[in-house]
Amino acid sequence: MDPNKLQAFMGQIVADLGGAFTVGLVRIGHALGLYRLLQEQGPMTPMALATAAGLAERHVREWCAANAASNYIAYDAQSGCFSLPPEQAMVFANPDSPVYMQGAFDAAAAYIEIQPKVQSAFLHGGGVAWGDQAGCLFCAVAAFFRPGYIANLVQAWLPSLEGVVDKLTRGAAVADVGCGHGHSTLIMAKEFPNSSFVGFDFHAPSIAAANAHAKDHGLPNVRFEVGAAQEFPGRDYDLVTCFDCLHDMGDPAGVARHVLQTLKPDGTWMVVEPFAHDELEKNLHPIGRLFYAASTMVCVPTSLAQPVGAALGAQAGEKRLREVIVTQGGFGRMRRTIETPFNMVLEARA
Repeated sequence: MDPNKLQAFMGQIVADLGGAFTVGLVRIGHALGLYRLLQEQGPMTPMALATAAGLAERHVREWCAANAASNYIAYDAQSGCFSLPPEQAMVFANPDSPVYMQGAFDAAAAYIEIQPKVQSAFLHGGGVAWGDQAGCLFCAVAAFFRPGYIANLVQAWLPSLEGVVDKLTRGAAVADVGCGHGHSTLIMAKEFPNSSFVGFDFHAPSIAAANAHAKDHGLPNVRFEVGAAQEFPGRDYDLVTCFDCLHDMGDPAGVARHVLQTLKPDGTWMVVEPFAHDELEKNLHPIGRLFYAASTMVCVPTSLAQPVGAALGAQAGEKRLREVIVTQGGFGRMRRTIETPFNMVLEARA
């Protein structure tokens, strides 16, 4: 045993535990509006912050100290005030920021809640159905992916597809399959008013949330329906999209075959998946760590709870996805059009 390596590893563990212990504090700060108040009103003492939020000062004081120790907020010793730097505000206080991470903290809490069910699945080899996950997980997943869609979908991902933006501008028929709470669908519908969009998801509560979001936006060219990915209705779509969901499906090859049948001959299937290399060793980094953890707690159990249970996992990689989409699914060609540290965009055509 190398004592220097042990000391370095313990440093990592302390940092990891500090992050884990802080999950609840971040969720409290979001729920009670503390980050928002620090952003809006500038440096504040714990008493001033507590008064503005209508909270008990002693609790707020300890919350401030813990967040400052995590570098989530800043502390000025001379004034005794805490503040939210602009960089941290992008993460904690601005829902439309491309790096807003509140959803990730909510997901982390949901993983703890779902642990007993997933742990049981380890013993019998089955899965945990999406509808049986922790109650807040659906909102958390939607909130986690939304910033990436806001930052990339219209600006980069759709333009990377061959001829798709022109079709959408003129007027196209689009199905967003596995739409969840509908954030991706609504972003596209707002940008392309001449096109019609329908979002499908097999999880009825998510579709209810999507319809509520659609009502808030007041967009006439979008609707949401309950529908399984292997059998959603409609034909002659110009574009079918799947955002961060194909790997969660029990029979992704069956989904590919069905999508192919619903597309026009010159239609496009846009598949957005978590970015991953084909080799495990190349995914052993901080982002891969997040995705493998999410995959263990949610993605693999969700797929195993469905018929076929392919269990691709959130780090399937392009080679495995090509096998599903082209070899098993029947598409004639597939290419990776663009990528970010978190996602890769695949274009499949007949």
